Amino acid sequence: MSAAIWTIVLLVVSNVFMTFAWYGHLKLQSTGISTNWPLYAVILFSWVIAFFEYCCQVPANRIGFDGNGGPFSLIQLKVMQEVITLVVFVIFSLIAFEGTEIRWNHILAFVLLIAAVYLVFMK
Repeated sequence: MSAAIWTIVLLVVSNVFMTFAWYGHLKLQSTGISTNWPLYAVILFSWVIAFFEYCCQVPANRIGFDGNGGPFSLIQLKVMQEVITLVVFVIFSLIAFEGTEIRWNHILAFVLLIAAVYLVFMK
């Protein structure tokens, strides 16, 4: 696979772990699983998940960075990562949290983010 594909795949996997680390504990709490956990336990739980995020994020940036022979500038990597983060988050929140809805302003914001990706990749 090309460096560009590897970078995108690793960024997606990384963001799945990140979303679970940052917001999964809220779902566990709402189901009653972690309701009585002390805050330090929730933090440690999230850190364990975040470890796997870093195991994908760091290689994605190293492989993708044009300074290492990859196809993307730092700004391109960051903008891609932010868009991937938001897409993963929206999918996660729609699946995990009942009542989450996407409104017109959210859709417009996503369109503007796609425009940002387009602009960042312009020569």
